[in-house]
Amino acid sequence: MPFGKGVIRREGKDLTVVTWGSTVYMALELARQMEKDGVSLEIIDLRSIVPLDEDLIYRSVRKTTHVMIAHEDTLTAGFGAEVAARIAENCIGSLDGPVVRVAAKDTFVPSAPNLELAVLPSVAGLRLGAEKALTF
Repeated sequence: MPFGKGVIRREGKDLTVVTWGSTVYMALELARQMEKDGVSLEIIDLRSIVPLDEDLIYRSVRKTTHVMIAHEDTLTAGFGAEVAARIAENCIGSLDGPVVRVAAKDTFVPSAPNLELAVLPSVAGLRLGAEKALTF
């Protein structure tokens, strides 16, 4: 895996999902579900965040005109906020809606598995974010 080179895990035309780590698999599952509804998601797996494959992100966002960032870090001060800021700075004229972020709640991650489910992102949470991004 070359550092700084993301990969498109699934081609799409309606919404770019920028993700990395375990949320890649959630995003792929969401893409399969939403495909049944006629919605085409492009899933970008960043694979590394430093360096960041900005060109891959920008090309995809300019193509789909909608974007959602999904990751397991907290919403506040998580790396998704940096990705969102860079997209806003470099692609604002191409966006047809806001940059939507789906992330862990702004709290510590509990050690009990049943409580983790209440804090970390889920496919259902990603679906809500995708639907929000596509309403514009």
